[in-house]
Amino acid sequence: MQLWTSFVIAVGLAMDAFAVSLAIGACGLARDGRSQFRLIFHFGWFQTMMTVLGLLAGSTLARFLDGYGNWIALALLAFVGANMIRSGFSHEDHIRPNPSKGGSLVMLSVATSLDALVVGLSMAMLKTPILIPSIIIGIVAAGLSAVGLFTGAKLGELFGKRMEIVGGLVLIGIGLYLALPSVI
Repeated sequence: MQLWTSFVIAVGLAMDAFAVSLAIGACGLARDGRSQFRLIFHFGWFQTMMTVLGLLAGSTLARFLDGYGNWIALALLAFVGANMIRSGFSHEDHIRPNPSKGGSLVMLSVATSLDALVVGLSMAMLKTPILIPSIIIGIVAAGLSAVGLFTGAKLGELFGKRMEIVGGLVLIGIGLYLALPSVI
């Protein structure tokens, strides 16, 4: 696989991580550098490792994910998105959970990297070398996640608490976009 092809695939795979990062940044849910680093690192790491895992899993996992992988992503993104929307409509200024920690971080990382798992499976079926493409996929995902966080933070400063609602709707929309093609 050529480097250019790997880069184009990586950009396509990273778009959901970018959108999720944009929503998180807009809501102000990861303001400190440590939280931002955790999100960026985990989104990149999960994209890399899910690609490799897809290669290693071979066709066994492909049969399972073929019918359910998009629905799993929808469930995870809808859960986080619904919580963001609820928080956006809340008139209380309560402490919101940090998506760069614990279960939320794992859910978001898995949800945004399931497509990388499928790409790894297809690379296995095509007997394509995986090392360089998977590294490129991870670096691009991390880079676009950083861009999403910082761009989202600027949008959040401009539009305030309403961005939480928009961010939650974006997450649910990404989940629906991933799940609906499997229905059609």
